[in-house]
Amino acid sequence: MASTPHRALARNSGIDLLRGVSIVLVLCNHIGLRIPLQHTALAAWLPVRLLKAVIYNGLPAVYMFFVISGFLITTNLLRRWGEPGAVRLRAFYARRFARIVPLLLLVLVVLSGLHLAGVPDFVIHRPGQSLGGALASALGLYLNWYEAHTGYLPGNWDVLWSLSIEELFYLGFPLVCLGLARRWRLGVVLVLLALTLPWGRALAAHGNEIWLEKAYWPGMAAIACGASGALLAAQLDGSVRRGRVLAWLGGVILALLLIWGDRLWPWLGQGVMLALVVATTMLVIGLHERALGVATPSRPLPGLGWLRACGRLSYEIYLTHMFVVYTAVGLYHRWGSALAEGYLWYVPMVALALGLGSLVARTVSQPCERVLRARWLESNQAA
Repeated sequence: MASTPHRALARNSGIDLLRGVSIVLVLCNHIGLRIPLQHTALAAWLPVRLLKAVIYNGLPAVYMFFVISGFLITTNLLRRWGEPGAVRLRAFYARRFARIVPLLLLVLVVLSGLHLAGVPDFVIHRPGQSLGGALASALGLYLNWYEAHTGYLPGNWDVLWSLSIEELFYLGFPLVCLGLARRWRLGVVLVLLALTLPWGRALAAHGNEIWLEKAYWPGMAAIACGASGALLAAQLDGSVRRGRVLAWLGGVILALLLIWGDRLWPWLGQGVMLALVVATTMLVIGLHERALGVATPSRPLPGLGWLRACGRLSYEIYLTHMFVVYTAVGLYHRWGSALAEGYLWYVPMVALALGLGSLVARTVSQPCERVLRARWLESNQAA
């Protein structure tokens, strides 16, 4: 019994590290679109392919998030209720609401104020777009569809597209769990959905560029892959050796896809994205099983505490990092910094994004989540 908290901590430490890598890739993508890393002085020291991999893997990083989200939420569901058919709808939805909505509402209020004040980079100006339309799409979980039909929204609004996919999935997920009831039935449905990811992206490709990136079907297939991985992991016995093999194999495949995935597209096409989410699932299962099989958890790798912190605060950083990016890039241009020195701006921007994410977590997300959970979950248990 005494070892359980340590195992949970070790498991979260490994997955937090992976989430940290994902959010840093997203952040570097949004910086790199404005300060291309391969055009800086770093290109004389590091391979251009590696520099491009750092800044051009924003979409794969979001799909990695989808997998991790599906794995963690399904794992917690099984741990809390045992079988999918025993899930309590009110408790499930209350937890999602308490985690997601408070900070989302604050960000929408701030973005609305900046739009009305006419602040550059925050004004919604494309034909067919409006503040009311953007707010309705963000709260109605169809911002991805809204952008596909009207064009990209300003950066801080644009990042909300992934919430439209993820939260719509979790609106229906507990209902599917209740309907299927048994783990094996749910697993079959999730695996079949995951395997359709290439077809979902292929169909989306016939629409437009934005819909190809942000369509519901392939995003939900990635979440389903992580959820099916959680069902598989629940049947394993915590073998350290098997966990290590899965983690290394999944990690190596994932790294190769992130660096050289473009060379596989002529042969695999949209199957590259399926390979990416499967590799991420393998890595997460491996980290999970290895942590469960270790009686005395090893110390986390030194020097990576900041990256694990990014993982723990990934939601807060994701929703707020564009405030940092726009401000810092504006200063970069205002001061007339040379493009060759642009790489020097990356570390401060990541550090500031982490600081802002930590601030809003301490002052908004965590207090609101505690209050809402106490009000809804504890009162429900008492009743």
